[in-house]
Amino acid sequence: MARVKGAMMTRKRRKKILGLAKGYWGSKSKHFKMANQAVMKSGNYAFAGRKMKKRDFRSLWITRISAAAKLNGMNYSTFMHGLKLAGIDMNRKMLSELAIHEPAAFTALVEKAKAAK
Repeated sequence: MARVKGAMMTRKRRKKILGLAKGYWGSKSKHFKMANQAVMKSGNYAFAGRKMKKRDFRSLWITRISAAAKLNGMNYSTFMHGLKLAGIDMNRKMLSELAIHEPAAFTALVEKAKAAK
């Protein structure tokens, strides 16, 4: 059986990693070994960042809802509990958007939450 050398696949693999490391500072973008480490590390940061982004946005929405509820004489937790008792299933992102762009509609929701508790 013929001997198979791995030059083509090795070059392809290294080229892929160096392509991903393009723009990195110094030898991190030039040398395969350092580029490979940098790409693996940046992949971990990217993965964690995607999770953090979701947490950050949820926190932002809660802060906005809380501020709008306080303007209507209610705190966040009692507002959310009142909505649940009233049977209004609306996610925090949409509640936040209502609080910003449709204050009258948000006030109506606060009234329903007050009535339900």
